[in-house]
Amino acid sequence: MAEKRSFLERFPDFAFAVLMVLVVMLIIVPLPAVLLDFFMAMNVMIALVVLLTAFFVPRVIDFSLFPTMLLVFTIFGMGLNVSSTRLILSQGTRFAGQMVRAFSLFVVGSSGDAGLGIGVIIFIILIAVQAFVINKGSTRVSEVAARFTLDAMPTRQMAIQTELTNGTITEEEAAKRKKELDQEIGFFRNMDGAVKYISGSVKLGIFITVINLLAGIVIGMVLRGESFTVAIQTYSRLTVGDGLLSQLPTLLTSVATGVMVTRPSSETSLGKDAIREFTQNDIIYFIAGGTFVVMGFLPGFPWYLLIPMGGLLAAFAMRLRRIRKGNALSVQAAQKTGAPMDSQESTGIAPLDPLSLELGFALIPLVDKEKGAELLDRVKRIRQEAGLDLGLLVPKIRIMDNMRLEPSEYCFKIKGIEAGRSQIRIGQYLCMKTGTVTEEIEGEKTTDPAFGLPAVWIREDDRERAYRAGFAVVDPPTIIDTHLTQIIKRHAAEILGRKEVKELIDMTEKTNKVVAEEVIKL
Repeated sequence: MAEKRSFLERFPDFAFAVLMVLVVMLIIVPLPAVLLDFFMAMNVMIALVVLLTAFFVPRVIDFSLFPTMLLVFTIFGMGLNVSSTRLILSQGTRFAGQMVRAFSLFVVGSSGDAGLGIGVIIFIILIAVQAFVINKGSTRVSEVAARFTLDAMPTRQMAIQTELTNGTITEEEAAKRKKELDQEIGFFRNMDGAVKYISGSVKLGIFITVINLLAGIVIGMVLRGESFTVAIQTYSRLTVGDGLLSQLPTLLTSVATGVMVTRPSSETSLGKDAIREFTQNDIIYFIAGGTFVVMGFLPGFPWYLLIPMGGLLAAFAMRLRRIRKGNALSVQAAQKTGAPMDSQESTGIAPLDPLSLELGFALIPLVDKEKGAELLDRVKRIRQEAGLDLGLLVPKIRIMDNMRLEPSEYCFKIKGIEAGRSQIRIGQYLCMKTGTVTEEIEGEKTTDPAFGLPAVWIREDDRERAYRAGFAVVDPPTIIDTHLTQIIKRHAAEILGRKEVKELIDMTEKTNKVVAEEVIKL
């Protein structure tokens, strides 16, 4: 029996089109107070969901709908502003919108004119922060990101094509990377204009607030015969409540916009990146904790806050240090016992392994699963690609640490005999000429270990500049897997031994027994 699907799953485009029409109709059709409360609560809910999604999404291209959501969200908020203004001006003191009144009471309070003045000041500060800090910064970052992303597009496409030509990646992987590159470029290009929606929404909120206040006072005094005191109290409170309620979702969306355009390129969420980068060094927390303790003993400072906070920082630093020492002891124990460090059932000392990769201790993070273990996945993919390209059944590659190597050095061995060795710089990139180069890049001169081409090591800060100048920029894991790919191709005859041939025959026998028997007879 076919699984039942909801209406949204069966007709997503139709449902979204109807939703857009309803959003636009909010501007025209008067809403009852109950329905207005519902839509205002939904407005806040959607803004909160968008903000949390921006924090937890691994990559910006995984939330590629964000620029379009800004447009829809802006129109939705504008419709609610118009509807609330219509009700406030038409009903006055009889206005029954609970969300607006509750928000006004929560912010302004019941302290009379003083509370009202505080509410107005909070509203002005909120508008200023949103317009001049968050939104302006997001707009500038979006413009710069769009320009740099578009400028780097040709060189990044060339780098993908170079890796495909060298056999580092498959056609499927190359197509996937090109698609992701197109999505990333489209995202930043759209964000360059989409942030203007937030700016327009802020300006519209200011305009509607002024209209609510002035028109409300005039209508209340002229048409309803209210005194100036009653009119100013009524419409000021409702205007502040409505203004703050409409600007809160816009503020959340502005923060989400800033998060999306300023986050670094990564495969993990923002929280995981923050934890990893803020726990790299325990010294900074010892210094910060000591600074707070010293401040606590100075005259006039609240020692009951500063000293405990300093103690917490020191305790956190001690915990980080214990964790680092524990990891170091685990590595040393694995070295003494020959226990694998889990690459592909890796590490230990096995000089007669068919194929092995030895790493200096500074390169161990490349195979650490807690830090992504990017090199492990690439090694597995290389074995599969070698089988498809060469018809060679590449044995499992044992990855081990070797304290005799330099910290940033690695070495490939085939049956205990060295087949290739090189050094890489962790945190730097290998920069090579691939065609027309518009400018030279300064860096430490070296040689590409896979093809023997001249290259230079560059810092992270020069990466985008090198892309734009026409260089191919390669990260450390790619350097190692490219070198490994070339070694397998050059030494395929040495890797293919009796054991590998026997495994190939056994595999062939399962699918074509006649062919396997003929090979055995030969």
